[in-house]
Amino acid sequence: MAPRHLLSLSDLTSEELEAIIANAIALKKSHYEGNAPLPLANKTLGMIFEKSSTRTRVSFEAGMTQLGGSAIFLSPRDTQLGRGEPIEDSARVLSRMVDIIMIRTFEQADLERFAAYSRVPVINALTDTFHPCQLLADVQTFVEHRGSPKGKTVAWVGDGNNMCHSYINAARLCDFQLRIACPRGFEPDPELLAANADRVTVVNSPADAVKGAHWVATDVWASMGQESEQKEREKQFAGFQVNHELMALAQPDAVFMHCLPAHRGEEVSAELMEDEKFTVVWDEAENRLHAQKALMLFLLKNQQ
Repeated sequence: MAPRHLLSLSDLTSEELEAIIANAIALKKSHYEGNAPLPLANKTLGMIFEKSSTRTRVSFEAGMTQLGGSAIFLSPRDTQLGRGEPIEDSARVLSRMVDIIMIRTFEQADLERFAAYSRVPVINALTDTFHPCQLLADVQTFVEHRGSPKGKTVAWVGDGNNMCHSYINAARLCDFQLRIACPRGFEPDPELLAANADRVTVVNSPADAVKGAHWVATDVWASMGQESEQKEREKQFAGFQVNHELMALAQPDAVFMHCLPAHRGEEVSAELMEDEKFTVVWDEAENRLHAQKALMLFLLKNQQ
């Protein structure tokens, strides 16, 4: 039986994404009611981290526990991957010992190589190219607060990074229009843009992106591994802060999201982060837990 993987959102159909979101909401409700099922009893999640994390580790580990299973944290210091074992060999071995694997790493190609040799489902828990699990949580959050994103306008303000790429994939699956505002030279992948030209627009003005939007999202200006570029990026991204002045251009009931951690005073104002009229970032962060539970259940159920 061949495993189903989630290496990017494009591994899902629109219908599958909708079903995962619906189950995430149901699992969240069951969790709060205290009658959550334990469908993954005796199942083990292997968690491979080559990048540091707060939300990803806690949400996957807690999520697996809530579903009745267990999780094993593996850093480069804990595995032979950190000592140069071929990815293919590690994949063959680990996938004989655990039931599902999540990987947080740098190169998308390394993730894909691992998945190609794995006997069990592999989840992209973040690469430099995509961050699909965060988008599951973001879509769930919008559905909970505003209903279906179909036909809505979403604004991305900031770097054309892995989050931006995953928003492009979400635009196709969820059928919304995406406006991306980024400084020149920081645009997302041109091939991904070209493949989604019917629903994605790139502008260099945050105001042009946010005007009339139902959903506004941003991320830090310098991601992990780009710390040496922080000062230069602060100059390049001047004027790209999401704040009350910018949100005033959006729809009156627009929501603001940020995948966290946030740098208050840089990509987002401190005042907006704390304004519950707009910000849904705390629900968004919590929903990593529930969306990933639904994802793991989907992948384990739908092995081909």
